[in-house]
Amino acid sequence: MTRNRLAKPLLFYSFASLLAVFALIPFFWMVSTSLKSKGALISIPIEWIPEKISFEGYNKIFTVFPFAKAIFNSLFVSIASTSLVIASALMAAYVFAKIEFKGREVVFALFLATMMVPGQVTMIPVFLVLKEFQLLNSFTGLLLPTIFNPFAIFMLRQHIKTIHNDFVDAAFIDGASQANIFLRIIVPLSMPIVATLGIVTFMGAWNDYFWPLIVLSDKELMTLPLALNSLNGQYASEYNTLMAGSLISMLPIILLYIFAQGFFKTGLQLGGIK
Repeated sequence: MTRNRLAKPLLFYSFASLLAVFALIPFFWMVSTSLKSKGALISIPIEWIPEKISFEGYNKIFTVFPFAKAIFNSLFVSIASTSLVIASALMAAYVFAKIEFKGREVVFALFLATMMVPGQVTMIPVFLVLKEFQLLNSFTGLLLPTIFNPFAIFMLRQHIKTIHNDFVDAAFIDGASQANIFLRIIVPLSMPIVATLGIVTFMGAWNDYFWPLIVLSDKELMTLPLALNSLNGQYASEYNTLMAGSLISMLPIILLYIFAQGFFKTGLQLGGIK
């Protein structure tokens, strides 16, 4: 009986460990390859752990390409996009959750219906509008479409609806304006959800490739995914350089998740409960 009780957890953890090892192999190979010299890349059998550690790939990536500029561009775009999404979605969610006006539910339903429209359908009209206003090949043109995010509004609205109306009514009686209620009551009470939304939005903006590829053409404005794609064309056989670039592009996301995983878990738990 005791043996059977121990066998199931042991089997489960063994299987989970095996899956974890398989999932980590590509990441390990990426780190290992980024630390090899050019000559060690083609050695047979494969050196999983390089005999001699070389930073040739890391040195080259910053000398042959404006990679530092691409990192700065990605940071700027990701932070700006996250800030715009959170600010616009919070204000819209507050209106849809706490301010009564005629036809509110109909407008919100129509608003949510836009989530059913694939992004590829609206991409060409948005591109033409940006072209008309001469906003192509600029960060403004890249960031403007991110302001409209129905999923973020829906997520925040569901949370704000759970904030008791007594808080809002008491503030009204004390003479607070809508702006004060929003900034001093709604925003502080929404921080766990805001943090979760911020992490997800930042990761999406950091890894976004297709929209920057369409909007940006100047090399000086390229984000990291575009820079990595350029490297893939010029240095396709220099895996140490490519892997060094890939590893550098992953580090901010990994660090962000490590430092913000507490907020992330809390936000998901709150979302699950509601």
